[in-house]
Amino acid sequence: MNNLLQPLDQVRASALDMAVRFGPKLVAALIIIAAGYMIGRWVGRILDHLLLRLNLEVPIRSLLVRFERVLVLGLFAIMVFQNLGVELSPLIAGLGVAGAGVALAVQGILGNVAAGLTIIFTRPFHMGDNTPIVEAEGEIVDISLFSKTLKHTDQSNVASPNRKSVGKIIHNDGQIRQLTSNVGVSFGTDVGLALSLIGGVLRASFRVFKAPAPVFGVARLSGSGVTLAVSPWVTVPDYVPAGSELNQAILETFRARGIVIPLPQRKVRMLGVSA
Repeated sequence: MNNLLQPLDQVRASALDMAVRFGPKLVAALIIIAAGYMIGRWVGRILDHLLLRLNLEVPIRSLLVRFERVLVLGLFAIMVFQNLGVELSPLIAGLGVAGAGVALAVQGILGNVAAGLTIIFTRPFHMGDNTPIVEAEGEIVDISLFSKTLKHTDQSNVASPNRKSVGKIIHNDGQIRQLTSNVGVSFGTDVGLALSLIGGVLRASFRVFKAPAPVFGVARLSGSGVTLAVSPWVTVPDYVPAGSELNQAILETFRARGIVIPLPQRKVRMLGVSA
Protein backbone atom coordinates (compact mmCIF):
# COMPACT_ATOMS: atom_id res chain seq x y z
CA MET A 1 0.00 0.00 0.00
CA ASN A 2 2.85 2.31 0.87
CA ASN A 3 4.45 1.52 -2.49
CA LEU A 4 1.27 2.69 -4.26
CA LEU A 5 1.03 5.96 -2.31
CA GLN A 6 4.68 6.83 -2.78
CA PRO A 7 4.32 8.00 -6.46
CA LEU A 8 1.31 10.13 -5.47
CA ASP A 9 3.34 11.77 -2.72
CA GLN A 10 6.11 12.49 -5.21
CA VAL A 11 3.63 14.08 -7.66
CA ARG A 12 2.09 16.13 -4.85
CA ALA A 13 5.50 17.29 -3.69
CA SER A 14 6.55 18.21 -7.24
CA ALA A 15 3.35 20.14 -7.81
CA LEU A 16 3.78 21.98 -4.52
CA ASP A 17 7.39 22.79 -5.38
CA MET A 18 6.40 24.14 -8.84
CA ALA A 19 3.58 26.18 -7.30
CA VAL A 20 6.00 27.72 -4.83
CA ARG A 21 8.59 28.41 -7.50
CA PHE A 22 6.38 29.57 -10.40
CA GLY A 23 3.14 30.59 -8.68
CA PRO A 24 4.21 34.15 -7.88
CA LYS A 25 5.60 34.55 -11.39
CA LEU A 26 2.34 33.37 -12.94
CA VAL A 27 0.35 35.76 -10.77
CA ALA A 28 2.72 38.57 -11.74
CA ALA A 29 2.34 37.59 -15.41
CA LEU A 30 -1.46 37.76 -15.19
CA ILE A 31 -1.23 41.17 -13.51
CA ILE A 32 1.14 42.42 -16.22
CA ILE A 33 -1.17 41.21 -19.02
CA ALA A 34 -4.20 42.80 -17.34
CA ALA A 35 -2.27 46.05 -16.91
CA GLY A 36 -1.21 45.94 -20.57
CA TYR A 37 -4.81 45.45 -21.66
CA MET A 38 -6.06 48.36 -19.55
CA ILE A 39 -3.21 50.66 -20.62
CA GLY A 40 -3.79 49.71 -24.26
CA ARG A 41 -7.46 50.69 -24.00
CA TRP A 42 -6.55 53.96 -22.25
CA VAL A 43 -3.94 54.89 -24.86
CA GLY A 44 -6.39 53.82 -27.59
CA ARG A 45 -9.02 56.27 -26.38
CA ILE A 46 -6.46 59.09 -26.38
CA LEU A 47 -5.24 58.11 -29.86
CA ASP A 48 -8.80 57.92 -31.20
CA HIS A 49 -9.48 61.44 -29.86
CA LEU A 50 -6.33 62.76 -31.57
CA LEU A 51 -7.16 61.03 -34.87
CA LEU A 52 -10.68 62.47 -34.75
CA ARG A 53 -9.15 65.96 -34.86
CA LEU A 54 -7.30 64.95 -38.06
CA ASN A 55 -10.67 64.19 -39.76
CA LEU A 56 -9.77 60.56 -40.45
CA GLU A 57 -12.57 58.19 -41.42
CA VAL A 58 -14.01 55.81 -38.84
CA PRO A 59 -12.53 52.59 -40.38
CA ILE A 60 -9.06 54.13 -40.52
CA ARG A 61 -9.26 55.38 -36.93
CA SER A 62 -10.47 51.97 -35.79
CA LEU A 63 -7.60 50.26 -37.63
CA LEU A 64 -4.91 52.50 -36.10
CA VAL A 65 -6.37 52.17 -32.60
CA ARG A 66 -6.52 48.38 -32.96
CA PHE A 67 -2.88 48.32 -34.14
CA GLU A 68 -1.86 50.45 -31.14
CA ARG A 69 -3.57 48.07 -28.71
CA VAL A 70 -1.85 45.04 -30.24
CA LEU A 71 1.50 46.84 -30.06
CA VAL A 72 1.05 47.75 -26.37
CA LEU A 73 -0.12 44.24 -25.52
CA GLY A 74 2.90 42.82 -27.37
CA LEU A 75 5.29 44.95 -25.32
CA PHE A 76 3.69 43.74 -22.09
CA ALA A 77 3.85 40.15 -23.37
CA ILE A 78 7.62 40.57 -23.74
CA MET A 79 7.73 41.71 -20.12
CA VAL A 80 5.80 38.56 -19.14
CA PHE A 81 8.29 36.29 -20.94
CA GLN A 82 11.17 38.05 -19.24
CA ASN A 83 9.50 37.66 -15.86
CA LEU A 84 9.01 33.93 -16.48
CA GLY A 85 12.69 33.57 -17.43
CA VAL A 86 12.05 32.66 -21.06
CA GLU A 87 15.05 33.30 -23.32
CA LEU A 88 13.84 35.69 -26.00
CA SER A 89 16.79 35.58 -28.42
CA PRO A 90 16.10 32.09 -29.84
CA LEU A 91 12.39 32.91 -29.93
CA ILE A 92 12.96 36.13 -31.89
CA ALA A 93 15.34 34.35 -34.27
CA GLY A 94 12.77 31.61 -34.87
CA LEU A 95 10.03 34.17 -35.46
CA GLY A 96 12.28 35.96 -37.95
CA VAL A 97 12.87 32.79 -39.98
CA ALA A 98 9.21 31.88 -39.85
CA GLY A 99 8.25 35.45 -40.80
CA ALA A 100 10.44 35.32 -43.90
CA GLY A 101 8.74 32.12 -45.04
CA VAL A 102 5.29 33.51 -44.36
CA ALA A 103 6.14 36.72 -46.22
CA LEU A 104 7.05 34.75 -49.35
CA ALA A 105 3.83 32.77 -49.11
CA VAL A 106 1.53 35.79 -48.73
CA GLN A 107 3.10 38.37 -51.03
CA GLY A 108 -0.28 39.43 -52.41
CA ILE A 109 -1.72 40.00 -48.95
CA LEU A 110 1.33 42.00 -47.86
CA GLY A 111 1.02 44.04 -51.04
CA ASN A 112 -2.55 44.90 -50.10
CA VAL A 113 -1.42 45.85 -46.58
CA ALA A 114 1.30 48.16 -47.93
CA ALA A 115 -1.18 49.70 -50.36
CA GLY A 116 -3.73 50.08 -47.55
CA LEU A 117 -1.22 51.98 -45.42
CA THR A 118 -0.43 54.20 -48.41
CA ILE A 119 -4.13 54.97 -48.89
CA ILE A 120 -4.57 55.65 -45.16
CA PHE A 121 -1.81 58.23 -45.00
CA THR A 122 -2.12 59.85 -48.46
CA ARG A 123 -5.95 59.82 -48.48
CA PRO A 124 -6.62 60.04 -52.24
CA PHE A 125 -10.31 59.44 -51.50
CA HIS A 126 -12.62 59.46 -48.48
CA MET A 127 -15.69 57.68 -47.25
CA GLY A 128 -18.72 58.70 -49.32
CA ASP A 129 -16.72 59.70 -52.42
CA ASN A 130 -17.80 58.38 -55.80
CA THR A 131 -14.68 56.96 -57.42
CA PRO A 132 -14.07 54.62 -60.36
CA ILE A 133 -11.42 52.06 -59.40
CA VAL A 134 -10.14 49.62 -62.01
CA GLU A 135 -13.38 48.42 -63.67
CA ALA A 136 -15.73 49.28 -60.78
CA GLU A 137 -17.37 52.57 -59.91
CA GLY A 138 -19.42 53.53 -56.90
CA GLU A 139 -19.59 55.23 -53.53
CA ILE A 140 -16.85 54.22 -51.11
CA VAL A 141 -18.56 52.82 -48.01
CA ASP A 142 -15.64 51.07 -46.30
CA ILE A 143 -11.83 51.31 -46.27
CA SER A 144 -9.81 48.60 -44.53
CA LEU A 145 -6.18 47.55 -44.46
CA PHE A 146 -6.68 44.95 -47.20
CA SER A 147 -9.45 46.27 -49.43
CA LYS A 148 -12.14 48.88 -49.93
CA THR A 149 -15.86 48.42 -50.61
CA LEU A 150 -17.80 50.42 -53.20
CA LYS A 151 -21.59 50.59 -53.43
CA HIS A 152 -22.78 50.73 -57.02
CA THR A 153 -25.85 52.70 -58.08
CA ASP A 154 -27.78 49.42 -58.35
CA GLN A 155 -27.10 48.89 -54.59
CA SER A 156 -24.59 46.07 -55.22
CA ASN A 157 -21.28 46.07 -53.33
CA VAL A 158 -17.91 45.76 -55.07
CA ALA A 159 -14.79 44.82 -53.06
CA SER A 160 -11.53 46.03 -54.58
CA PRO A 161 -8.02 45.04 -53.32
CA ASN A 162 -6.00 48.04 -52.19
CA ARG A 163 -3.04 47.22 -54.45
CA LYS A 164 -5.30 47.84 -57.46
CA SER A 165 -5.65 51.49 -56.43
CA VAL A 166 -2.08 52.52 -55.63
CA GLY A 167 0.06 53.85 -58.48
CA LYS A 168 -2.96 54.36 -60.74
CA ILE A 169 -4.71 57.50 -61.98
CA ILE A 170 -7.84 57.95 -59.84
CA HIS A 171 -10.71 60.15 -60.99
CA ASN A 172 -12.43 61.10 -57.74
CA ASP A 173 -15.87 62.68 -58.21
CA GLY A 174 -16.18 63.40 -54.50
CA GLN A 175 -19.70 63.31 -53.09
CA ILE A 176 -21.47 65.07 -55.98
CA ARG A 177 -21.71 64.27 -59.68
CA GLN A 178 -22.53 66.29 -62.76
CA LEU A 179 -25.50 64.88 -64.65
CA THR A 180 -25.36 65.26 -68.44
CA SER A 181 -28.52 65.11 -70.55
CA ASN A 182 -29.18 66.24 -74.14
CA VAL A 183 -32.52 67.59 -75.42
CA GLY A 184 -33.27 68.23 -79.09
CA VAL A 185 -35.54 70.99 -80.42
CA SER A 186 -36.43 71.97 -83.97
CA PHE A 187 -34.63 74.77 -85.82
CA GLY A 188 -37.76 76.94 -85.67
CA THR A 189 -37.85 76.87 -81.86
CA ASP A 190 -37.24 79.99 -79.80
CA VAL A 191 -34.02 78.77 -78.18
CA GLY A 192 -34.11 81.50 -75.55
CA LEU A 193 -37.57 80.37 -74.42
CA ALA A 194 -36.50 76.72 -74.36
CA LEU A 195 -33.46 77.52 -72.21
CA SER A 196 -35.61 79.63 -69.89
CA LEU A 197 -38.02 76.73 -69.41
CA ILE A 198 -35.13 74.35 -68.71
CA GLY A 199 -33.80 76.78 -66.11
CA GLY A 200 -37.21 76.81 -64.41
CA VAL A 201 -37.29 73.01 -64.32
CA LEU A 202 -33.82 72.90 -62.76
CA ARG A 203 -34.73 75.49 -60.12
CA ALA A 204 -37.89 73.56 -59.21
CA SER A 205 -36.03 70.27 -58.66
CA PHE A 206 -35.03 69.62 -55.04
CA ARG A 207 -32.31 67.23 -56.20
CA VAL A 208 -30.35 69.85 -58.19
CA PHE A 209 -27.69 71.91 -56.41
CA LYS A 210 -27.98 75.67 -56.58
CA ALA A 211 -24.23 75.96 -56.05
CA PRO A 212 -22.37 74.95 -58.10
CA ALA A 213 -24.89 76.36 -60.56
CA PRO A 214 -26.28 74.01 -63.23
CA VAL A 215 -24.84 74.39 -66.72
CA PHE A 216 -27.17 74.36 -69.74
CA GLY A 217 -27.06 75.78 -73.25
CA VAL A 218 -26.74 74.96 -76.94
CA ALA A 219 -24.47 71.95 -77.36
CA ARG A 220 -24.47 71.49 -81.14
CA LEU A 221 -26.44 71.86 -84.35
CA SER A 222 -27.40 68.50 -85.77
CA GLY A 223 -29.06 67.52 -89.03
CA SER A 224 -32.52 67.34 -87.49
CA GLY A 225 -32.47 70.24 -85.02
CA VAL A 226 -30.71 72.03 -82.18
CA THR A 227 -29.28 69.95 -79.32
CA LEU A 228 -29.45 71.54 -75.88
CA ALA A 229 -27.15 70.24 -73.13
CA VAL A 230 -28.41 70.13 -69.53
CA SER A 231 -25.70 69.47 -66.88
CA PRO A 232 -26.77 70.07 -63.27
CA TRP A 233 -24.93 68.91 -60.14
CA VAL A 234 -26.57 66.30 -57.90
CA THR A 235 -25.55 64.04 -55.04
CA VAL A 236 -24.24 60.58 -55.87
CA PRO A 237 -27.38 58.73 -54.62
CA ASP A 238 -29.59 61.13 -56.67
CA TYR A 239 -27.65 60.64 -59.90
CA VAL A 240 -30.00 58.08 -61.47
CA PRO A 241 -33.39 59.35 -60.19
CA ALA A 242 -32.51 62.98 -60.94
CA GLY A 243 -31.84 62.19 -64.60
CA SER A 244 -35.17 60.44 -65.01
CA GLU A 245 -37.15 63.16 -63.23
CA LEU A 246 -35.53 66.04 -65.12
CA ASN A 247 -36.07 64.39 -68.51
CA GLN A 248 -39.75 63.85 -67.72
CA ALA A 249 -40.20 67.40 -66.42
CA ILE A 250 -38.52 68.94 -69.48
CA LEU A 251 -40.62 66.80 -71.84
CA GLU A 252 -43.88 67.78 -70.15
CA THR A 253 -42.91 71.46 -70.01
CA PHE A 254 -41.98 71.54 -73.71
CA ARG A 255 -45.25 69.85 -74.68
CA ALA A 256 -47.26 72.32 -72.60
CA ARG A 257 -45.55 75.29 -74.30
CA GLY A 258 -45.72 73.81 -77.81
CA ILE A 259 -41.98 73.27 -78.24
CA VAL A 260 -41.37 70.45 -80.71
CA ILE A 261 -38.76 67.80 -80.06
CA PRO A 262 -37.94 66.73 -83.65
CA LEU A 263 -37.55 63.20 -84.92
CA PRO A 264 -34.35 62.32 -86.81
CA GLN A 265 -34.68 63.39 -90.43
CA ARG A 266 -32.79 62.40 -93.55
CA LYS A 267 -33.15 63.85 -97.05
CA VAL A 268 -32.68 61.25 -99.80
CA ARG A 269 -32.01 62.40 -103.34
CA MET A 270 -32.54 59.86 -106.13
CA LEU A 271 -30.22 60.17 -109.14
CA GLY A 272 -30.66 58.58 -112.53
CA VAL A 273 -34.41 57.98 -112.16
CA SER A 274 -36.68 59.28 -114.97
CA ALA A 275 -39.74 61.38 -114.13
